[in-house]
Parts: sequence; C-alpha cells; structure tokens
Amino acid sequence: MTPLRIMRLANGENLPLPAYESPGAAGMDLRAAEDTVLRPGARFLMPTGFAIALPNTHEVQVRPRSGLAVKHGVTVLNAPGTIDSDYRGEIKVPLINHGTADFIIKRGDRIAQMIVAAVARATLQEVAALDDTARGNNGFGSSGVR
Repeated sequence: MTPLRIMRLANGENLPLPAYESPGAAGMDLRAAEDTVLRPGARFLMPTGFAIALPNTHEVQVRPRSGLAVKHGVTVLNAPGTIDSDYRGEIKVPLINHGTADFIIKRGDRIAQMIVAAVARATLQEVAALDDTARGNNGFGSSGVR
C-alpha cells in the first residue's frame, strides 16, 4: 500500500473521503463539492473538497467514471489528468458534457476516480539514430484496425 495523506478543506465538510467502491476497484471515487448544472458542451472545474500529499515516487491519475461517460456523455476533459507529488492544492476535476441534455451534479455525487500510480523517471540520452524495428516509424493505425 502506498501512503496517501489527505486533508479535508472547508468545502469538503461532511463529504466522504475518496474511497474504493469495491474490493477489486483500481480507483477511488471523487465526489463533487458543490452543485452545478453542466449544459451540453459546457466545461466546469469541479472542486472536491480535498488536498493530498503523495510520496515523490507516485502520481494520482484522475479518470472519468465509465457510467457517467456512457449514460450521459459526461467525462473528464483532460483524461487522464495528472496530479504531481509536489502539488498541494485542492483536487479539482475538469468535467465536460458531451451529451445532448443538461447534466445536474449535486454536492456529494461521484464525478471521477483517482488512481494512485508509481512514476518511473527517465534519464534522456540523445543519440544520432535509433535502432530499427519491424514497425519503424509507421503509426496512427498502421498496425491494423483490430
């Protein structure tokens, strides 16, 4: 288990802590800290009422909830969003409504999920050429549709 220190902010009063909703869940659900109506095509930066402190070897990825995306067209705008280990501000979730109807969000509604993930840091080695592979520089669908 990775230690995750969490601080409840004033706007997080009476909200449940982010939590894994099932024994096999990879992410903890994040909840809305305020009410809003997300109109079709609209974006909104939803506060969650919490701030966190991670070990410098980890990040949090903020991802959409699949049910909101499939049923209502509501998703996380920059999915997955990254929360770096040195960020100490409130977790906020940029939501967008790709649906055709207004989407009402009530304080306490589950709006996204956060995944705690290890970060591998790289050291760059500039080279004059890269090794050849069978794929080469073919990308963007070059390996087939299925």
